[in-house]
Amino acid sequence: MLLVTGGAGFIGSNLVAALNDAGRTDVVVCDRLGQEGKWRNLAKRQLADFIPPADLAEWLKGRRLDAVLHMGAISETTAIDGDLVIETNFRFSLRLLDWCTANATPFIYASSAATYGDGAQGFEDDSTLAALKPLRPMNLYGWSKHLFDMVIAARTERHEKLPPQHVGLKFFNVFGPNEYHKGSMMSVLARRFDDIKAGRPVQLFKSHREGIADGDQRRDFIYVDDVVRVIVWLLATPSVSGLFNVGTGQARSFKDLMLSAYAALGTTANIEYIDMPEAIRDSYQYFTQSEVDRLLAAGYNGGFTRLEDAVGHYVKGYLDATDRFR
Repeated sequence: MLLVTGGAGFIGSNLVAALNDAGRTDVVVCDRLGQEGKWRNLAKRQLADFIPPADLAEWLKGRRLDAVLHMGAISETTAIDGDLVIETNFRFSLRLLDWCTANATPFIYASSAATYGDGAQGFEDDSTLAALKPLRPMNLYGWSKHLFDMVIAARTERHEKLPPQHVGLKFFNVFGPNEYHKGSMMSVLARRFDDIKAGRPVQLFKSHREGIADGDQRRDFIYVDDVVRVIVWLLATPSVSGLFNVGTGQARSFKDLMLSAYAALGTTANIEYIDMPEAIRDSYQYFTQSEVDRLLAAGYNGGFTRLEDAVGHYVKGYLDATDRFR
């Protein structure tokens, strides 16, 4: 039996879909459904159980699990309720870690590229405390993930007991089906698709940095299928533990992303550039790019989908379809 926390969310529901497709129906989801239509992310899935987070500790008593896949978190980078974020993202994670340690259960959890802050320290997924401590996340969400990464690092360096497999995954800019409940936290492609389809101009930020063209701000965009492939590989490779970046290793521009969507629809691009709000100009990241050498060195060889192909798959298979859900 597998437990997927956050299993009704974006990455979690895609993971549940992959597990079902691989023949696993002994999947238990721990999540809150709320009123944002998250249930639709699981409408095509088969589950063994669905557990509210408040009931998980009791449910876990006496259980034996093949693995805990901990994807659940408050992931809004604009979150401001510090107590709620720490309880949900940090202390809940600690309790799961301790349970997996005590029960010798593999533990794979979602960290985030938000832990790198403005990128001034680079994007190397070095899991030592010496490498983690200088990182300065720019938001509450990133900080909560960073705190948990450091707990794992500290226990490792003190040679304390940990789960037989313990893996943290620093996800970069993930996009794909089942992200629609995320509102303003959806990928820019999902947020702008209806404008593209309707022929309305798509607005991207102008550049306010010398040497960088309008719309050429870059991110490491990774398709959710690639993320899920990494997690499934880790499940099948219990000898691998550590903290790993999960990105393509290639930064692409927001303009590239939008042009790929227009190409997938076979329509003429209509992009206009607007001034970036002054409030975010000084802190806006112009470049993020995952370093994936550690993941590849660990043996992962599943590859990463080219941006144009990923956007084409998402647009034709989901965003431009009657049923957008996986």
